Amino acid sequence: MSGKEGADRDETIEEFGEAVNMTPRGLRNWLATDESKRAGQSDGDAESVGHASGRRIVELLEKKKADLADDDVAHMRKVVGYVHRHLKQRPSGDITDTPWRYSLMNWGHDPLS
Repeated sequence: MSGKEGADRDETIEEFGEAVNMTPRGLRNWLATDESKRAGQSDGDAESVGHASGRRIVELLEKKKADLADDDVAHMRKVVGYVHRHLKQRPSGDITDTPWRYSLMNWGHDPLS
């Protein structure tokens, strides 16, 4: 791995830590709720992309930095991009019980935290 690749990897890991503000336990508990299972886009009865991502995020949060594989860092990069894009689409008014917030929470970010 070149110096630039290592720096990009470190930057992604740092940005992931900033974007994901839920603990592994908090995210795991959230993913078990009906609200979480209904949030996001899915094909019929299939699990939503965000819900599946949330399960992967729990695994990533529980790994040591040295144990992160390239595909783990790639998923972290995807999470950071999603959270940043979605935050720009914040609806007006109270967001407490909104699909927008629930979708973000599936990706490990609670905008009310």
